[in-house]
Amino acid sequence: MSELWNITIGDLLDQVAEKHPDHEAVVYTDRPFRKTYSQFRDLCNMVAKGLMAMGIKKGDHVAIWATNRPEWLLAMFATAKIGAVLVTVNTNYKVFELEYLLRQSDSSTLILIDGFKDSNYVEAIRQLCPELDHCKPGELKNEGLPFLKNVIYIGDEKHKGMYNWNDLYEMSKQVTDEELRRRQESLDVHDVINMQYTSGTTGFPKGVMLTHFNLVNNGKSIGDGMKLTKEDRLCIPVPFFHCFGSVLGVMASVTHATTMVPIEYFSPVKVMEALQNEKCTAVHGVPTMFIAMLEHPDFRKYRFDRLRTGIMAGSPCPIKVMRQVIDVMGAREITIVYGQTEASPGCTMTSVDDSIELRVSTVGKAFPNMECKIIDPATGKDVPPGTPGEFVVRGYNVMKGYYKMPEATAQAIDSEGWLHTGDLAVMDENGYFKITGRIKDMIIRGGENIYPKEIEEFLYTHPAVRDVQVVGVPSKDYGEEVLACIILKDNVKITEEEIKEYVKSHMARHKTPKYVWFMDEFPMTASGKIQKFRLREMAIEKFNLHDAASIETA
Repeated sequence: MSELWNITIGDLLDQVAEKHPDHEAVVYTDRPFRKTYSQFRDLCNMVAKGLMAMGIKKGDHVAIWATNRPEWLLAMFATAKIGAVLVTVNTNYKVFELEYLLRQSDSSTLILIDGFKDSNYVEAIRQLCPELDHCKPGELKNEGLPFLKNVIYIGDEKHKGMYNWNDLYEMSKQVTDEELRRRQESLDVHDVINMQYTSGTTGFPKGVMLTHFNLVNNGKSIGDGMKLTKEDRLCIPVPFFHCFGSVLGVMASVTHATTMVPIEYFSPVKVMEALQNEKCTAVHGVPTMFIAMLEHPDFRKYRFDRLRTGIMAGSPCPIKVMRQVIDVMGAREITIVYGQTEASPGCTMTSVDDSIELRVSTVGKAFPNMECKIIDPATGKDVPPGTPGEFVVRGYNVMKGYYKMPEATAQAIDSEGWLHTGDLAVMDENGYFKITGRIKDMIIRGGENIYPKEIEEFLYTHPAVRDVQVVGVPSKDYGEEVLACIILKDNVKITEEEIKEYVKSHMARHKTPKYVWFMDEFPMTASGKIQKFRLREMAIEKFNLHDAASIETA
């Protein structure tokens, strides 16, 4: 079993920069940002000193609302070096969600870009804090957000009441290297350094408190599992604000002196260009990202000669897609990681040496230095191999808790330190885990337990189906009925009845969808998780199931 590392994120970066000063750390394909590890460390130190000059103290909360820009990475390591807590903001948030996060997190500082997609970030913060028009940078006073003092804008424009990112470089001259060194040396590996808000697939988002120890060791385990070395180049198109980007991507790379090739936001062409032109050996993505590349009309124009590994995670991986990534893209050693933000995030992983069968049908074995098991959700007792139950985990990776939510923390982590994931799973005799769904996603139709993933995997085998999600919807007669939401392949026509007949002829009758809905896209969080609760809400409207839904909630 490998040893756990007792090192802060800032010290880790310094060590790697000392050992591999001229090795490329970060390479962007769409802007002139190509830095070696020593250059990257020096920039992080400047930003850290700039934040100190701004008055940011150890334990202060610094929120960042941006796509995968270089400044995001600099902020991540700079805040870690000075002991500030980086609060990551979902790039799809609008005003209401931003206000909730800034207020709940007690953030003193917000770093932001112009906006993304249909969200104008500058407009949103002005709407929340009209006082910005009349205050000096660093002197914001807003009743609704009493902690917020600093707004830092990433970009060349000057905005009233806001610092500009480049001001940090100028302000850094006010703080000595010695002052930064003393601050960095005062930190403890068990200090909270990162707060990520659960993606809100259920209820209000909760701030997950993660430490240096959580993130460094999880990143190291993930990189070990991928067999990363300094010769590898990892393309990261998944968002930094989520653990997939910041831990499975960034921390896995830095713990192994691997080169990072970030993509600002996912675009199949940009990723394929980066894989080809930067000779990437690895790429991360959620299944929908891999599907978008494989189905792209220009896919065959690109060569991925050096691609060998990566991680497919974020939502269950269809067997067919996994096989295509291995056979067609050439990522022979692609892996699966299972976890959740509260576990910082990885719990299990397939190995690069596992057979294709194990990699497409399981999420691998528990990481070293942590315990994973399956329990009966009703009794809390361990269940034998082959028996479905709730996946629970205990070890160095478990969060400190939810920020300012002791009751929710106590519900998630029991008195013996086990984190209850809410995921249904089965473990085989060899310690390989298979996730079968969320406890809350399980459909109970007339007393029969139906696991959506089983029907989804089957529907993926239909030649017309590009993507599918199965959810339970309210029913007066049976409690719940099965709904299959389907995205068809381009230029394919098929009827709802044909889909139902296809399931009925191959699976038990009660698993046949009562409803089939052909869609163009699924509602998603920005980290690529499909929001099944939204599909359910949309279906209640579409199929007029309000009466059945009211019986259910009565």
